[in-house]
Parts: sequence; structure tokens; C-alpha cells
Amino acid sequence: MEIGRLMSERAARDGRPLNFIGAGAYEHHIPAAVWAIVTRGEIYSAYTPYQAEASQGTLQTIYEYQTMIASLTGMEVSNASLYDGASGLAEACLMAVRANRRSKSLRILMPKAVNPTYRKCVHAIAGNQNLRFEEVGFDAASGQTAFDSLARHTGEDITAVVIQQPNFFGTLEDVDRLTDWAHKQGALVIAVVNPTSLALLKPPGEWGEHGVDIAVGEGQPLGVPLAAGGPYFGFMTTRMEHVRQMPGRIVGRTLDLDGRPGFTLTLQAREQHIRRGKATSNICTNQGLLMSAATIYLAIVGPEGLERVASASMARTAELVAELTRIKGVREVFTTPRFHEALLRLERPVGPVLEELARRGIAGGYDASHDYPELGQALLICATETKTTGDIANYASALRAVLGTARAA
Repeated sequence: MEIGRLMSERAARDGRPLNFIGAGAYEHHIPAAVWAIVTRGEIYSAYTPYQAEASQGTLQTIYEYQTMIASLTGMEVSNASLYDGASGLAEACLMAVRANRRSKSLRILMPKAVNPTYRKCVHAIAGNQNLRFEEVGFDAASGQTAFDSLARHTGEDITAVVIQQPNFFGTLEDVDRLTDWAHKQGALVIAVVNPTSLALLKPPGEWGEHGVDIAVGEGQPLGVPLAAGGPYFGFMTTRMEHVRQMPGRIVGRTLDLDGRPGFTLTLQAREQHIRRGKATSNICTNQGLLMSAATIYLAIVGPEGLERVASASMARTAELVAELTRIKGVREVFTTPRFHEALLRLERPVGPVLEELARRGIAGGYDASHDYPELGQALLICATETKTTGDIANYASALRAVLGTARAA
């Protein structure tokens, strides 16, 4: 009883702010059935299959998850998930080095428009394993990866190219052109994607002439609530030719001696668990509880429901941008087509504005000026299907008041 009271009091300190922050973590509606099912005892406490003899129910859930994620990304095979999207990108870079045996350079081209947290995580995990991450700039007018900056590397030995869609600014990249260029250089292509956006956008398996080689991303939008920074889960898919280089667990469907269908862990070497030096990865578990939530979420909303979520999120962001840019001193940085995030530029420092908005019960966005000082006082905002016209009007009213107060001071 005392612990419950303490936890309730601490949770109450966070309040229930009106949230317009995205930047890799997104507030979506989660049907009540999702966590009502996930927190049942038989699922909640038995979700990580460390042995091939794990329960058929657990294995079937993972198999269904893999099927859904592979279908969503347009790829041939999925693993059973990783820790989060950022570590998933690091794993994808290491996997690309193993899979692209023609390349000897260990060079990964990393656009600056990729989520800065992901880039930091990639350096932390893979930076000491001799991989060379080379930054590719973005176009100041469009917010897209600058093709000219990429084209400077034409003819060079490049192991892989990373493409985020939508990128960190929320804008849509010319993925077909970037993918085809990379493949012509003999490089593998690693896609970083928002799973919700794939209900509307071309899946990475169809980018360019041949599709990407590895697709990763953060699965949190699929039924996982925002909870003080986690836990999240990363998804990873690839082409069948690279499946033996993919880290993490894979569940397959088979037939027993009596012809009955069953599920089992497959393509999993013992080195994955007991011989660190020879393992495909040292981050080889799966975030099974979150993966189970995503499986149930996708099963409940279905393809049409996910498309409605994505469409509503795009519409709400367009409405939010239109409303906020009517305020004096607020303008949109990029007008390139986007998904459900946008970058605004203020005439005032973003940090104090966000602090004042927070005092008014509004989480106003992400201060991008620290990561991208060249963009000035840049504010990354996001709206999903959870926001109403009234919510957007409340944000605009509060921002107008805050900026007006700042001018008066």
C-alpha cells in the first residue's frame, strides 16, 4: 500500500501535459485491450524465450510479429526485435559490414538529418569496432539529405549508406534516388523508418530499383505508451540473402513428425549466447513484452486502422503548422512534404519558451537548436491522431501569449 501510494505521488509530479513532442517517441492512442491482454500473467511474466523449448504460444506470438513487421516494411525476414531503434541502427551498421564482403573500407555514410540520438548511440556501440561514420549534410532549403554531398563519394569503397524516412526534421527524403545511387557504388542501404508512416509511404523493401538491404526503426508507436523514456523496442528486417548475418532471435513455422504445425527458434547459433567473440551480436535478446504489445496493437487496428492513424496524424500536423505560423515571429523552416513532424523557427530562444509553455501544461516540442545550431532557434513539433482542433488552438493561444510576454519584456 505504501509503495503504491509513493509511486502514484511520483507519477502525479509529471502531470498530464498536452504533448506536442515527437523526435523519435510518439504519443498514439492505444486500444484498452492491448495492455489488458499483455499484462495477463501468462504473457506478462513469460515473454523471453531463452530456450528453443519455449512455449508454443510465445513462439507463435513472435512469429506473428515477424510476419507483420516484414509485411509492413516490405522485406523478406524479420527478427524478434532489439532493444530500441537507436541500438537497432548500430546493429544494422555492424551487420552491413559482415554482409557486404566486397567492401573493405568499413565506411558508413550517415546523413546529418538522421536522428541525433541515433547517431550518438551508433558511435557509442560501433564506434570502437573500427567502423568509420562519415557525415553527409542536408540541403538548407529543403531539409533533405543533400545529394551533391553524397555524390562526392561516387566511385569510392563504401560499405553502407543510412537513409531515414521521414528524417529527423519530419521531411520526406528522395529515397529512390538515394537507394539507387548507393547500390551503384556497391554499398548496402540501411533504412530507418517510422512504422506508422509505412501505412501511407512506400515501404523500404520497394525503395529504388531493388529495395533496401536492411530496415530498422523504433517500434514504440505500435502500442507502447510514453513512459519516462522507455522501455522501447527496435525492429529489424532484411533480405533473405543476409538473414544469417542478422542479430537477434528468429522464429520459424514448421511441421512435426505427425504433420502438425509448430513453431521453433531457428537460425540461431550457440555462439549468439555463450561465445562473445564469435557471436553475431552481443545485444541478442528481444524486448518480448513490448513486441507482444505491438503484435496485439497491429492485430487490433489492422491495415486500415493503421492507415487512418497515419492519415489523421498528417492532417493534425498540417493543422498545427498552419495555426502556429499565423503567430508573429513563428515560421516554418522547411516546406518539403512531410509526415507528422515539422520544424519551426522562432525569433526567441526556444529553451525559455518551452519552459514557459511547460508551466502552462503544454509540452511544446523539441529544442533542435542544440543539435542543429545552424538552423537558428529551431523547434521540432509533432501532432498525432490524439490531438484535437481544440488542443491545437490551446497550444497556439499559449504560444502567442508566451511570445507576446517575451516581446513586452
